[in-house]
Amino acid sequence: MRVLGIDPGLTRCGMGVVEGSVGRPLSLVDVGVIRTSSQLAVPERLVTIERGVDAWLDEHRPDAVAIERIFARSDVSTIMGTAQAAGIAMVCAARRGLPVALHTPSEVKAAVSGNGRADKAQVGAMVTRILRLDALPKPADAADALALAITHIWRGGSQARLEAAVAAAGARQSRPAAGGVR
Repeated sequence: MRVLGIDPGLTRCGMGVVEGSVGRPLSLVDVGVIRTSSQLAVPERLVTIERGVDAWLDEHRPDAVAIERIFARSDVSTIMGTAQAAGIAMVCAARRGLPVALHTPSEVKAAVSGNGRADKAQVGAMVTRILRLDALPKPADAADALALAITHIWRGGSQARLEAAVAAAGARQSRPAAGGVR
């Protein structure tokens, strides 16, 4: 499975592509950041992010997209820009019919480090170790995007299997019993 992880942001939008499957070593495909200038109007910045996300999707052809779920912080302006960038990423993936998963920061931290309260340095160190990299991807937004992709591969596969099992059980329950009313 190939997953594009996106750490949304209006100034820096982290992008990371990881390939692999549960129980097997994961590998880095690409990592980077889409940057926008704070001197530009927000609509222009969002167009830049859209073009960048589209370019990553076209180049890497992921099977799924994992985006950080926005959570409330004290600075509303930060939340708004992050939410707008996340929305753009979701639209780009949806246009291609790609599944989109949202993972919370604590879920990502727990998945890659075993601690839902890990700091950025711990997450970065584990991303470096998991992907067998020589150096920590920088800036932190890039490492966070890789952590999102890793989380999705490790947790997304099991989540999809659980959802399929629940759907199959529901389908069995809705079928009429043998020898039922005709």
